[in-house]
Amino acid sequence: MEKWTIQKLLIWTTQFFTEKGVDSPRLSAEMLLADVLGMQRIGLYTFFDRVVEREQLERLRELVKRCGQHEPVAYLVGQTEFYSLPIKITSDCLIPRPETELLVERAIDFLRKRSGVQYILDLCTGCGPVAAAIAKNYGNCRIIATDICDKALATAAENINTLKLAEKVKLLCGDLFDPIIEGLDQTRFDLIVSNPPYVSDAEYKRLDKKVRDYEPKQALYGGADGLDIYRRIIARVADFLKPDAAIMFEIGFSQGPAVKEMLEQTGLFAEIKIEKDPAGNDRVAIAKR
Repeated sequence: MEKWTIQKLLIWTTQFFTEKGVDSPRLSAEMLLADVLGMQRIGLYTFFDRVVEREQLERLRELVKRCGQHEPVAYLVGQTEFYSLPIKITSDCLIPRPETELLVERAIDFLRKRSGVQYILDLCTGCGPVAAAIAKNYGNCRIIATDICDKALATAAENINTLKLAEKVKLLCGDLFDPIIEGLDQTRFDLIVSNPPYVSDAEYKRLDKKVRDYEPKQALYGGADGLDIYRRIIARVADFLKPDAAIMFEIGFSQGPAVKEMLEQTGLFAEIKIEKDPAGNDRVAIAKR
């Protein structure tokens, strides 16, 4: 019977993923094999000549097959990395994207110019990556994070506990602002952040198979023009922002003008700007009172 070493498996799997059009074929191969073997990716290179046992080969074979059908690697291994933090995910959660890290960076930049305890609201938190990243990188804050999906929030709770952030982050299940209760929760915030569903009808039909077929539609679809959740948040934001506070959204690649106009129409904000990501696409909307 042929013996499969770690090196041989990485070479074969990378080639297979390349032929199937899987994104980042080498990285995907490393992540799956490391997961099956219960080691860090760097460990694969330390034990290149190690022969992989038959039981592990069978497990890897199943994962490789599913990945070749474009099931996201992050779901297969049950985790991803966001803002240098390990984030557990399930198929009930949107997979955190590197592009969303710009939202976290701008949030932290804003908070560092302020003093005292900063109260933050994270709407549509999903598995909690934005709340976790802010809490981990800004010390003097208290965060409420809400989401309508109880299964996603259960995963967020695991991430918050694993990262030892339970004293700083409170998770509430419900639709946007609805679970916040006067007298029990903070109701006025220094900063509101949100990465809401913002994919339009037309965009949803054009999504990559790995996104459309596997990631939850509820976390992606934002109505006919992709702007439904922005409208709902902006309509109520005046009741939840302090006088000198800010709101920051992640936005779709062409949604800057529309979101900026909605924010302008409130008459609440002294400064509104749209920031682009390194690819030159609209990515973050920032409005300061």
